[in-house]
Amino acid sequence: MKRTFRIKEIWIHIISWACLMSFPIGVAIVQIGGIHPVFLVQILFNPLIFYANYSFLAPQLLLKKRIITYVVTSIAILTLFNFIANNFPIIHPSGRMDYLVELEEGFPPVKNLRNLIRGIFSLAFFLLGGFFRLMVDFYKRDKLSKATDAQRTKTELQFLKAQLNPHFLFNSLNSVYSLVRNKSNDASEAVLTLSELMRYMLYEANQEIVPLIKETEYIKNYVSLQRLRLSNTEDVTLSIKGEYEKKNIYPLLLISFIENAFKYGTDFKGVTDIDIRIQVIKNTLVFYVSNVIGVYRKNIDNSGVGLTNIKNRLKLLYPDLYTLEIKEEDNRYVVNLTLTLT
Repeated sequence: MKRTFRIKEIWIHIISWACLMSFPIGVAIVQIGGIHPVFLVQILFNPLIFYANYSFLAPQLLLKKRIITYVVTSIAILTLFNFIANNFPIIHPSGRMDYLVELEEGFPPVKNLRNLIRGIFSLAFFLLGGFFRLMVDFYKRDKLSKATDAQRTKTELQFLKAQLNPHFLFNSLNSVYSLVRNKSNDASEAVLTLSELMRYMLYEANQEIVPLIKETEYIKNYVSLQRLRLSNTEDVTLSIKGEYEKKNIYPLLLISFIENAFKYGTDFKGVTDIDIRIQVIKNTLVFYVSNVIGVYRKNIDNSGVGLTNIKNRLKLLYPDLYTLEIKEEDNRYVVNLTLTLT
């Protein structure tokens, strides 16, 4: 990235100076009929004062906040530069400027107009050099800040996913263990379903983004596993609607809400009551899950690693592109999530 930026910076300088130099050279050719070697030296004065500020003074003094040293050094360099330039032989059209002004009727002659104009130009190019250095420094800092933020976000997401996987595995193994312990005939099917879930987490969910259809298949398998574990699942419903086959989503965003629903959604009679709905409307995913308030009551603000995890991931992956509402109503916990799929 640094090498590419450096190449672009060099080309910008080359093109900019070529455009700036073409004007005085063109005027010299028209007014004098040619280009004297001394004039070629003269037109290098402006780049010299420009790069004195751009390459040395601004980066070494101004950007390091040595303001007083920068101001004093700048004044000294400008004074020395203009002294040398004013004593340099003039061979370009501006050398005739004093004479032309004196010939203009009704216009008073201006002493040392040539030196005044040279001083203004030198100051302008000097300030321009400092301005360009500040702009380059701002651009570099902005790029570095964005790269740092992106790396930090990536690292944080990897950490959050690493948290989520053991949490999910722990819950799923508990489900299979309960079946094996009860010597259920569904234990072998549960193991196969769990293997499908783990395959998705190991090989699919490691991608930055996944097809929504695969994420929904993963959710279906998880719900199937829970149905095998539970004794009464007549009130466990899963509805997936809309044109979601060609949509994409960040993986493992919805599962924590569903996990918590199964964890807390069994009432005092052992009946699990959970309603899960996923609907895609154009580029918007609407996710709804509700469960009866069961034997284990949960704190909405702190319901385990999974829910805290998913809130953090939503903030990182869908900033300003989601709304999340978690509430308790009519003896039920309800989660409403709306995502704008990108």
